[in-house]
Amino acid sequence: MPKQNYFLKLIPPRTTFPGDITPEEMATMKRHAEYYAAQFQAGHVLIYGPVMAVGGAYGMGVLDVESEEEARRIVEADPSITEKLNRYELWPMRIGGAQGSR
Repeated sequence: MPKQNYFLKLIPPRTTFPGDITPEEMATMKRHAEYYAAQFQAGHVLIYGPVMAVGGAYGMGVLDVESEEEARRIVEADPSITEKLNRYELWPMRIGGAQGSR
């Protein structure tokens, strides 16, 4: 079965985040960053990082997985989700084109 792509929007706890991040939240976000770096190295994530939007920053990623269930398992194992700091939205995505390499 061909891989499927999903767009992930990681929603922070408040619009002022990360400008007013607490030490506890910083520790969670460090674990979150390490987790997604490992998912990227494993080939499950094509791109990820913060979006510095005017209305408030949020995280984004494009997952490359076998199924929506796999995508949700990956996202729901993120420390920022398991520790209930962030929440997320996940949508199927068709990549029209991409440049770059790992």
